[in-house]
Parts: sequence; structure tokens; C-alpha cells
Amino acid sequence: MSFDSTKLAGKLLIAMPDMGDPRFERSVIFMCSHSEERAMGLIVNKPARDLKFNDLLKQLDIPEAPRSREIRVHVGGPVDYGRGFVLHSPDYHSDDSTLTIEGGYGLTATLDILEDISLGEGPERCLLTMGYAGWGPGQLEDEIQRNGWLICDADSDLVFKGANEAKWEGALDLLGINPLLLSPGGGSA
Repeated sequence: MSFDSTKLAGKLLIAMPDMGDPRFERSVIFMCSHSEERAMGLIVNKPARDLKFNDLLKQLDIPEAPRSREIRVHVGGPVDYGRGFVLHSPDYHSDDSTLTIEGGYGLTATLDILEDISLGEGPERCLLTMGYAGWGPGQLEDEIQRNGWLICDADSDLVFKGANEAKWEGALDLLGINPLLLSPGGGSA
């Protein structure tokens, strides 16, 4: 199976029931980039239970403004967990540090977005992840070919607003798939 390297950016990966890696069990991953050399995505349905946005602002010495809102913090993946990434709506752009993603999304990983959010000047919709999911050359394509992931168009309500525990089934619903009918094993023709 071959993939156009621009086709997965802005899409969702949905983990199949027999995902062999427990870190990705029932994961929904928003794909930020995909090329022949690498792929990068953020898990959008696994909350970071030990970290709250306001606590992070305090750790970074960013003043919390009265208009500040609570932003959901997620475990974005097992790679570089000490680094934060903000996935957001396209109404926010930081010069030279925002990656524009197909489908009306942006990704910013610099402190200025956290400062803007704390002042109530950030994007309308966003979520923060600590770490990311990453793949080397051909690795993601191989996982997809071995039936590890389903692919669907991203839905901003599912990505930003949905209840974390309902996002996996919600993403399957976008494809019209009942999770009870998914086979734990797959094959290929």
C-alpha cells in the first residue's frame, strides 16, 4: 500500500482493537505531519492525569490572568513527554512557530501561545499535549497495512470538545463502524 505523504496530515488515526502497544490502546491520534521520512501525531483522547494547565503555567512562570480558562492537557504520545504541543483552531497564528495543518488546524509548540492563552488572547479552541507519537520511514505505513489503524477525516468537535472516553467510539462512528463488529484480528487480500 502506498501513501501520498500529504494525505495523512489533518486526519485521525483510530487504533484497532488488537493494537499490540498498550500505550496506543483505543487511541485517537490527530496527524500533524506525514512524509516519507517521518510522521508525527498527537493522541487526543488520553488525559494527562497528573498535570493541569494552570499548574503548568505556574511551573513555567507564566502569570495566570483572571480571564484564563482551563485547557485540557493530554498525553500526546510516548516521544519527548517533557515537551508541550498546542493543537488549535486556525484563528491563532504565531509568526514562524505555527504549523498550519490541512483541514483548519494549527500546531504551536512555543511559550508565546501559552502566554496568550493565559491572557485570554489565544485560539478559540485548543488542547495541550505533552509528548507526541512519532514514526520513522515506512513505520506508520507498515502499521496501517497490518491493520493497526483506521483513518478518517478529523472532526474539530471530536478533537477539541468530545469527552475523552467517548472519542474512540466517536471516531469509529465517523466511519459508520460499530466497535462491537470490529474483528480483533485482520487480514489482507
